[in-house]
Amino acid sequence: MDNQSFFQRRWKLILNIITFIALVIFVIAIRDQLGQTFSNLAKVHAWVLLLLLPLQLLNYHAQTKMYQGLFLLVGNKLKYNFLFRTSLELNFVNQVFPSGGVTGISYFGVRLRNNEITGGKATLIQIMKLGLLFLSFEILLILGLFLLAVENHASNMIILVTSSISTLLIVGTLLFAMIIGSQRRIKATFTSITSFINKAIHLVRPHHPETISIDRIEHVVMELHNNYKLITSNYRQLRGPFLWALLINVTEVLKIYVVYLAFGEFVNIGAIILAYSVANFAGLVSVMPGGVGVYEAIMTGVLIAAGVPAALSLPVTVMYRVLSTLIQIPPGYYFYQKSIHSKQDADAKAEEMIHRDE
Repeated sequence: MDNQSFFQRRWKLILNIITFIALVIFVIAIRDQLGQTFSNLAKVHAWVLLLLLPLQLLNYHAQTKMYQGLFLLVGNKLKYNFLFRTSLELNFVNQVFPSGGVTGISYFGVRLRNNEITGGKATLIQIMKLGLLFLSFEILLILGLFLLAVENHASNMIILVTSSISTLLIVGTLLFAMIIGSQRRIKATFTSITSFINKAIHLVRPHHPETISIDRIEHVVMELHNNYKLITSNYRQLRGPFLWALLINVTEVLKIYVVYLAFGEFVNIGAIILAYSVANFAGLVSVMPGGVGVYEAIMTGVLIAAGVPAALSLPVTVMYRVLSTLIQIPPGYYFYQKSIHSKQDADAKAEEMIHRDE
């Protein structure tokens, strides 16, 4: 009880310490890239880089509108400003914590949870967002392959990589829909996964045979299933969120292209589309914050295979990553901290009301 009471009183301090440590690790991880970026700034048309700001704002706007559309499908009308701010916080969390987006999904569920929006509903919205992003990227992949073919850069390797990514996206989406769309399949799948995890934990904690409650998991997945059925019953209304997802992907690709323009180079945008997709897939399994190291290496390698010289692709990739991060981290951290303070104030008021009633 004492330990539980300590964590309840000090949760904000603990969370701030963890966040600070994550930020320090992140800065250390990109310190070499920061040096390279600032040394290269003197060689580029810096004014062109200012285009990154409106593109990032457009990206956040598209994220916000997509969230609004998805929540409307499950019966919740959320304010634009609230979701815009939450998008900033979410990008900060995904950048700093090395989890392939899992931490972001968890944070989103906690951040939006209230009397009307359960953690399960918020989690489903975030998963649907990722699904729409993957599906909409199929359009860009086809366009990218066509543009590479026009300039004779669509080698067998490029075609193999593009088709492999497309197949993974389609199969993964269909598999997800097949599991979550069936009450029997989603229950069986998540119950099996939970049982396996509990058995693995039981080896370390022999006195705790069920660390993760299977009943609780069944409740959550049933909620996911019901909300998913609600969304798919209005599938025609997914067109709006799908178009916003496409715009999110377009703005990310254009941000990379802007950095090439700042270097005074006009490269085939098809190469950027392919490199961006492969790097993001690889970044999902990276143990480093934001996929640092893996992302840059993979993107540079794909760009070289698509005909972009290494002497150009490497500094551009590094500069894009660093500048994009520097644009997103400060506002995201600011609103993230405000949310923590707001949550603490709300908890303090609730506790005060309880004591007053007593």
